[in-house]
Amino acid sequence: MRSGHKTPLKPAGKQQAGKAKNKIQKNQGPVQPVAKGKRMLPSANKQTAATSAIRGPAASSVKNQRGAKVALISSQLAYQGPLFDVYTDYVREPEGETARRDVIRHSGSVVILAVDDTSNPADPMIVVERQYRHAAGQYMWEIPAGRKEPEEATLPGAKRELLEETGYIAKRWTKLARFFVSPGFLGEWMQVYIAEGLSCGQSAPDEDEYIEHRQIPFSQAMEWVESGKIIDAKSIVAILLYARRRSAAIL
Repeated sequence: MRSGHKTPLKPAGKQQAGKAKNKIQKNQGPVQPVAKGKRMLPSANKQTAATSAIRGPAASSVKNQRGAKVALISSQLAYQGPLFDVYTDYVREPEGETARRDVIRHSGSVVILAVDDTSNPADPMIVVERQYRHAAGQYMWEIPAGRKEPEEATLPGAKRELLEETGYIAKRWTKLARFFVSPGFLGEWMQVYIAEGLSCGQSAPDEDEYIEHRQIPFSQAMEWVESGKIIDAKSIVAILLYARRRSAAIL
């Protein structure tokens, strides 16, 4: 419930309100879009300063399966915010055509499927959260996750997010999957971890963040996915992949 009071649901052990992902920089005025100058379209053979402004795979030429090169011709910062930047890129694609691509650049996220099998290994408990998502216009059930800091490795980031949001600490961490969220326009990728051997620590929620969290049986999480109660993509990916691992006796 988003209000002046944090009202967490009851987790196993110590109740903690957590830390949400929509982090807002404090003591910072509104972020204004970067002024757009004249767009340059140099030849594909000419290196531009704008090209070096992009981080990640889009910054260099890559080859598709047929060997044709994909080249970034120019890149212009259109908007700079506290969580992500937006670039207007002109790209020479494998077919040889030049296309405009508006791309959101993001440092990546970590997703944590926190599992407690101490009471019932056949149907372990997992940690879920409920919070209001403005972009979706509704409250949503999810598993813990958050933005990775630009210079932060994924595992320390996952440990930090789990502790900050839920107050839990995990002894064992296993990589489950890594995927892009919506690669048509969004450069964000997500790394999913399984966290096991849970114990209570101290959460550190921000003043403007309100998250309810609790543990539910894994079988109930599967029911929530199938019934549409969980409609968050990262949570669905993690839960279904974990179910597959369990059925294949990999865990």
